[in-house]
Order: sequence, then C-alpha cells, then structure tokens
Amino acid sequence: MSLKNTSKYLSRILRHHPEDIGITLDEHGWAEVDELIAGVSRTHPLTMETLEQIVREDKKQRYSFNEDKTLLRANQGHSIPIDVELEEVEPPEILYHGTGQKFTASIDAQGLLRMSRLYVHLSADCDTAKTVGQRHGRPVVYRVLSGKMYADGFRFYRSVNGVWLTKAVPPRYLEKIT
Repeated sequence: MSLKNTSKYLSRILRHHPEDIGITLDEHGWAEVDELIAGVSRTHPLTMETLEQIVREDKKQRYSFNEDKTLLRANQGHSIPIDVELEEVEPPEILYHGTGQKFTASIDAQGLLRMSRLYVHLSADCDTAKTVGQRHGRPVVYRVLSGKMYADGFRFYRSVNGVWLTKAVPPRYLEKIT
C-alpha cells in the first residue's frame, strides 16, 4: 500500500467517515492516535512513524497533531459536524476559488455553496485556485470579493494550513477570471 493511498484513506476517515474504522472524533475533530493507527491498520498498514511522515510531508498540510502527538485531526474539509476551533479573521480584499468548467453554470446562478462540506474553501492566490480547479477538469477561477463580503457581514476563517473558509459566496461577490 502506497503512502499516498494511506494518506487519502486517512483523510477520508478524519473528514468524513470515522465510523468506518470504529473510532469517534471529539467535538473538535480530534482522533486518538492509538485508536486511529489500529483502525486504519486493518486495511492500510500504518505505524506511528508512517503517520508522522504523512503529516510532515503532506503538501497541503491536511493534518495536525496535538502537542504530545496523542491526538490527530484533519485541518478542514469535513462533511461531519465538528468545530475545528477556527477564529474569525478579516480576509484580504480578494480571494480565489478554483473549480471545473462543468460547475460554472450552477456557480454563476447560485454562487459558491458548501455542498457536503462545512465551509466553502477559498485560496489566497490565483495559482493555487487554478491547481484546485484542475482536479475537476478544465479549470475555471473565480475572484471572490471577500473584502466586500466581510464589510457586508459575512464571516471568514483561516485554517492552520492557510485555506480560507466561509459558509457561502453569493453570485454578486464573484467574478469569473479564467
């Protein structure tokens, strides 16, 4: 089993389906590392050393340990209701969202919706948004007028790995740029 496959499986467990390996996340999304390793190991061999390597080498910094490495959680992207203890932060004037061409008609009509996740994910730069969009086919990038949204009362959060989060982005705050 490759490290990449184990990391993807770990992401699925910590963000969407902890019950698949018989664990429960606390209200802040933390999983007990010993239980996590035992549960994941049933189908994907996992040791503490491998888990530390996954966390350390993950380019998107998807995971965080607590101080003594007894707990682990996904930093964002959950579809299950948890509170990852994000503080409200004033966003920059402009943020970006990358998507696939096939979703633009819906986005143009309805704006950005969180769908099955707890938040809409936004990027601080256009290149990152384009990379995200490429995962969904031909990429399209939207400029999000986040400063105006914030002034109009929308709340923004920044995850520990730098992803900007908000509950929704109405169409009036979007400009298609690619």
